[in-house]
Amino acid sequence: MKIDEVTETDYMDSGAACPGCAGELALRLVLKELGEKTVLTTTPSCVGATCSVNISRINTAFPATAATSVGMSAGLKALGKTDVTVMAIAGDGGTADIGLQGLSGAAERGDDILYVCYDNEAYMNTGIQRSSATPPGTWTTTTPVGKERPKGKERPRKDMLKVMMAHDLPYAATASVSYPTDFLDKVKEAKDRTGTRYIHVYAPCPTGWKFPPERSIEIGKKAVTSGACILAEWDEGKFSLTGQSKRLAEDGKELTPMKEYLGPQGRFKHLDDEAIKEIAQTARENLEEYRKLAQAYS
Repeated sequence: MKIDEVTETDYMDSGAACPGCAGELALRLVLKELGEKTVLTTTPSCVGATCSVNISRINTAFPATAATSVGMSAGLKALGKTDVTVMAIAGDGGTADIGLQGLSGAAERGDDILYVCYDNEAYMNTGIQRSSATPPGTWTTTTPVGKERPKGKERPRKDMLKVMMAHDLPYAATASVSYPTDFLDKVKEAKDRTGTRYIHVYAPCPTGWKFPPERSIEIGKKAVTSGACILAEWDEGKFSLTGQSKRLAEDGKELTPMKEYLGPQGRFKHLDDEAIKEIAQTARENLEEYRKLAQAYS
């Protein structure tokens, strides 16, 4: 898809998201591809609390995001309505933590839903608490930084793409709002499948990441070019890198220095050069691991 092929039709009404919110942008882009024949499940998250849409929608409890969508999918099929996409959207906390049980159950059964996780790497709507998707080194309000814990969060982030691949889904992918055509191509692929489909889209958060709101897209691009975020796709048992991540891995291009990605973000201001080197090394190792997965599942 080329950017000028994206429809001008907008299924979002005015909302109250923070300036520069990439979660709102993620939902706006998804709906442009899915169109008006979509029913939506949201949670009391940033997107659920601040975004207004002009399609059918239900706001449900955090643990029930996938389960509510499964129920709507079954109901529509019982009514003979087979041309409607049932979509769930939740943040990383509502997906990788609170909502994982329901999502895993839907995926194991092969229920016919599209699940989108917008990953802003913490519980932003409730005060910037760490989630299992928060990357190592990050400051949050629940990962205090001081003499005893100078490097922020210590545990690695949960890799939700690998988790969903383990369910043998027909389609799963990672994406970024900073690369909208790659993202929309993946939404189109997911729309055209049946069963449980999953897209994990990285969505920089100016409020929680502590950078100026006008830099959201720039920060998102540097997440990919530094290797902190990897664009990839699981398609009927085949795995591949996509877009900028594919070019970086296959062409052997130098990654953007990790300091250029982390430096503008206040949540990493406590890190010294050694800690940044460790994060950069982990990013290189992760990209190499994904490259090898692409070879193994090609």
